[in-house]
Amino acid sequence: MEKLKELLEKVQKGELSVEEALKFLKDLPYEDLGFAKVDHHRALRKGVPEVIFCQGKTPEQVVKIAERMMQKGTNIMGTRASLEVFEEVKKAIPEAVYYPDARIFAVIKEPAAKNRGIIAVVSAGTSDLPVAEEAAVTAELLGNRVERLYDVGVAGIHRLFMNMEVLEKARVIVVVAGMEGALASVVGGLVDKPVIAVPTSVGYGANFSGLSALLTMLNSCAGGITVVNIDNGFGAGLAAHQINRLGGREDETLIS
Repeated sequence: MEKLKELLEKVQKGELSVEEALKFLKDLPYEDLGFAKVDHHRALRKGVPEVIFCQGKTPEQVVKIAERMMQKGTNIMGTRASLEVFEEVKKAIPEAVYYPDARIFAVIKEPAAKNRGIIAVVSAGTSDLPVAEEAAVTAELLGNRVERLYDVGVAGIHRLFMNMEVLEKARVIVVVAGMEGALASVVGGLVDKPVIAVPTSVGYGANFSGLSALLTMLNSCAGGITVVNIDNGFGAGLAAHQINRLGGREDETLIS
């Protein structure tokens, strides 16, 4: 909506011709690149621009999408991005930044407004770190303060209990766990805030590539737990952001 107002103002001031404005407007709903239809309107609908899921795309396809988003002046985030993909993006967009643990690249044209609350990202084991970091970095790039609490799984539950202050000050908690996925139930039974559970594909054969953790989390007897798909750190980070922003932005005036 701000882009539309800006266009109208430029046309009214004579800084932009009607023809030039129409060229911009025709790509607003989406832009057809043949192999992809880039959703330039998503930020208007959801408050978050389209995110590029890089897995399965060629580096050239990712670069083309990123370049078109860059031309529209939106922030860019690419998930499941290999180093090879990032290196190609970096050649085209030098300001791109890579977060290797999260497998995310980003180009931030305008930093997101800061949300007031804190999101805690908790992982059962170090092997869950890539998924946990995908959630944490996603939330941070969207304007949230994130507290990380890693390697506190049920095999040594005292590690969690000795760090309860992290859970207590958070507004929403993302719990990432593989194997049997029990950590989400433990955390859900201890706190009075939303818990987003993320099953990971970490585990031995009977883990079935994360299916056992997924079923454990779905069958949790602790209330207030919602579950995203296996290894979906991005989905958890975005959901946590959407919950956290309901509490308002740091620059908004509090009304008593």
